[in-house]
This record gives sequence, C-alpha cells and structure tokens, in this order.
Amino acid sequence: MAKKLNKTAINFWLDAFLLCIFLALCWSSVVVRYVFPPAANSEGWTLWGGDYLAWTDIQFVTLCLMVAAVLLHIMLHWTWVCGVIASWNRKRLGSTEKPQADTGSRTLWGVGLLILIVNVLGVAIAAAVLTIQGPI
Repeated sequence: MAKKLNKTAINFWLDAFLLCIFLALCWSSVVVRYVFPPAANSEGWTLWGGDYLAWTDIQFVTLCLMVAAVLLHIMLHWTWVCGVIASWNRKRLGSTEKPQADTGSRTLWGVGLLILIVNVLGVAIAAAVLTIQGPI
C-alpha cells in the first residue's frame, strides 16, 4: 500500500528539487560562459561529448524545469501569498477587519497575474526580435 505524502513532505521535496535545479542552472551557465570559448569561436570544442550548442540546450532545458518548479511552488503556496498581500493591504488601509476571500477569487487573481506576467515576457521577447540587428 502506497503511503500518501502530506503537504509538508511535498513542499520539502519540491524545495529540494528547486535547489538541485538551481545549482544545475548555475553550473551549466558557468560552463557555457567560462569553460567554452565565445560562441563564435566554439566550433569544434566539446565537453563530455557535447558541443557549445548542446550545452546551451542543457542550460535552457534546466531553466525551463526551474520555471515550472517555481510556478508549482507558487501554486502550492498561493493561499499564503494571498493572505500576506491581504494583511499588507489591511495594514496600509488601517483596517482591523479580516476579509475572507474565496478560493475562486484567489484562483482568478492568480490566473490573471500569470497572464499578465506571460504577456509582459512576450512583449519583451517581441521587442528583442523586432530590434535585433544583424552584422553590417
């Protein structure tokens, strides 16, 4: 019979995974930046069977894993995030009354915030694509 993980255990393992992914991202970034020669001069260089492009792929995949894990972490702590923000707002407004936000409202705020963040990133990427300059 499988033992069900409680919330504390899930958070622990997710945090441990985030630490490992963060360290892997730092390490792969250092390899790409400082171990390999600059990209223009990296042709023919390999490390453990991977060339410069393979290592940049490893770096990007690691980044994607970290983003997914951070999003999961925020989702698991969303009630706490909403509670902290509500507490700050109560203090700012000088209110002692504790408003009760329903789960649906919190979910909508979370989805809205996620949509906003994705759109800001999309605009930033679009600006980079539209303003990049090739060699003259």
